[in-house]
Amino acid sequence: MSTLLQVDKLCAGYGTSQVLFSVDLTIREGEVATLLGRNGMGKSTLIKCLTGWLSASNGSVRFAGIDVTRAPSHVIGKLGLGLVPEGRQIFPTLSVRENLLATASTKNGSAWNLDRVVSLFPRLGERMQQMGGTLSGGEQQMLAIGRALMTNPRLLILDEATEGLAPLIRADIWSALDALKREKLAMLVIDKDLNALLPLADQHTALEKGRVALAGSSAELQGQKDRLQSLIGV
Repeated sequence: MSTLLQVDKLCAGYGTSQVLFSVDLTIREGEVATLLGRNGMGKSTLIKCLTGWLSASNGSVRFAGIDVTRAPSHVIGKLGLGLVPEGRQIFPTLSVRENLLATASTKNGSAWNLDRVVSLFPRLGERMQQMGGTLSGGEQQMLAIGRALMTNPRLLILDEATEGLAPLIRADIWSALDALKREKLAMLVIDKDLNALLPLADQHTALEKGRVALAGSSAELQGQKDRLQSLIGV
């Protein structure tokens, strides 16, 4: 598999406060990776660097073979990086259909369209004309994922996609991510559920105080589950 995302020695922060210290991360085509760590350990800062919301102070980010270390968000998005943001951030005054079409793109192929999103999340098909703000939390999360898929991304970043959801809805989300993995969509998943993450993901990176504290494949880290759990802190 060819390399899709390459993060080398990345340093970043806010003003004089440094948050990330020489972080490395590699994701290959079709690979599922996780980013783990307690709140305040640098996960959100790294995501901001990957998506162009924050410029790194040192190091580099390459996506799809292009140096995007200081590229703006819209350029990175057009290259095929899709984001399901923490907190969903759907458009509350647009219908489900309008939410899905708002960011639809065929730039990286047209694999994902309305029919395919509804196939993945049948609930959305039942609510196409409903305003996004009137959906349940779980339905809004499905909509956020569907909206990101409609950009036809090469890499999908999911930031706390199951946080605060009921167990049955969480199970639906994990099932959907498993289906996306079978379709060879590269993903970076930020979550705290090791029981779901270990069988889903190919490799894991855990941050502690802005540094990589532990990294490896699911097989390599299976014997260090307690250490991983301590880094997540739940």
